[in-house]
Amino acid sequence: MIGPIDKEQRVFFLGADRVGRDVLTRLIYGTRISMSIGLLGVMLSFVLGILLGGVSGYFGGTIDNAIQRLIEFLRSIPTIPLWMGLAAAVPSSWPPERIYFSITIIISLIGWTGLARVVRGRFLSLREEDFVLAARLDGVSEFRIITRHMVPLITSHIIAAITLAIPGMILAETSLSFLGLGLQPPVVSWGVLLQEAQNVRAVATAPWLLTPALAVMITVLALNFVGDGLRDAADPYGR
Repeated sequence: MIGPIDKEQRVFFLGADRVGRDVLTRLIYGTRISMSIGLLGVMLSFVLGILLGGVSGYFGGTIDNAIQRLIEFLRSIPTIPLWMGLAAAVPSSWPPERIYFSITIIISLIGWTGLARVVRGRFLSLREEDFVLAARLDGVSEFRIITRHMVPLITSHIIAAITLAIPGMILAETSLSFLGLGLQPPVVSWGVLLQEAQNVRAVATAPWLLTPALAVMITVLALNFVGDGLRDAADPYGR
């Protein structure tokens, strides 16, 4: 028979971890960290991708070959070992804020290659257009041609590429933190929360510790669907 309910007792809707902390509250706080790393990492990748991809596609020749070889080199290295190697170089004695920004920079320095390829392909097709030739004949600088005339034409493709890149950034942070090479307690992120689920016995007795994995899956799928929709809207005949 169920006894009377104690109104003073706390209720944990998603259970508690091994030290009695509310999983739902920590999941909400961890969402802010994991999503912000994805957004900040994409912003840095956006700058690198636009800059290097635009220069590669616009100028071509030796510059294009050098940038493309760099992209191929970065993409040929297995992603997880590369992340782990760079993240292991971050001193664990650093304060959480410095580690946070270091992990964000590491992820963005590797994640710009896809966007650069997209920008390069679009620039290769746009640089032969008549309006580019007219701008050159009018004495417009190369920088202004790229930023004022060419980049606005591919804004929709860039937005789609950025949206599709955010899930990769989130998965990168989650993987590094789960392996103990990314963010560490007291910082709370999805990867840090999943460290509690490394023990099989703990998962068997407290399956709600896998709730952050469900949040990662839902977020990644949702962002991928949004990115696919934006890509189809930007180029409906490109399928």
